Amino acid sequence: MRKLSAVIITFNEERNIGRCLESLKGIADEIVVVDSFSTDQTRNISEKAGALFLEHAFEGHIQQKNYALTQASNDLVLSLDADEVLSDTLRTSILNLKQREDADGYTMNRLSNYCGHWIHHGSWYPDIKLRVFDRRKVRWSGVNPHDKAAPFSDAKIIHLSGDILHYTYYTIDEHIQKLDYFSGIAAQAYLEKNKKAGWWDLLVRPGFAFFRDFILRAGFLDGYYGWVIARFTAHYTLQKYVKLRFLHEQVRKKVL
Repeated sequence: MRKLSAVIITFNEERNIGRCLESLKGIADEIVVVDSFSTDQTRNISEKAGALFLEHAFEGHIQQKNYALTQASNDLVLSLDADEVLSDTLRTSILNLKQREDADGYTMNRLSNYCGHWIHHGSWYPDIKLRVFDRRKVRWSGVNPHDKAAPFSDAKIIHLSGDILHYTYYTIDEHIQKLDYFSGIAAQAYLEKNKKAGWWDLLVRPGFAFFRDFILRAGFLDGYYGWVIARFTAHYTLQKYVKLRFLHEQVRKKVL
């Protein structure tokens, strides 16, 4: 049977980390928590659960997750966020894959809980994620804060039954605060890639984001909260491009 290391990055996750670690019992042969200097009870909860707790300066979601991969003892890794847990079906699927070597990576669906409601449509489901993989065949990439596990071209990927259960936002106010935070990170990442914010991005992209998620991807079937999520996705899209345009103006003023 193959040994599996679970890796998790954290910062002030005392509300979530215990539930995440509990779902890994009987699944992970090793749990590595890479923390960016939490000031709450994240360390105590993690160590009581038997996790190896390491501190590392946060340079970005992608950078931190790639660093966490290097700290695992086993090449087969399961990467989770602190606000995620394994469903019972997914736990069984992972136990089964440990007994065979039929792929380099395994994808699964992610089902999100928003303000106490499970979201089954829009861009939030099935939200396929590559989270179990041979670390020699996969690296984290993407544009911060939206990290993505990217397999090498020769990697064989199989989809598993079961869901990652994602406990996202407990309140709408929390969602609004996170959107402001994430849009700033995204704008800075776009600036570093010299991406521009044109009128198309400001006027068309937000509206299309809402139409895509609420209509094309049937977010309306999730009712009021499906509408809220689609609305906030549109707002986030506008926010990041407005901030990007502002950052370019600041750079231009410095040059002048």
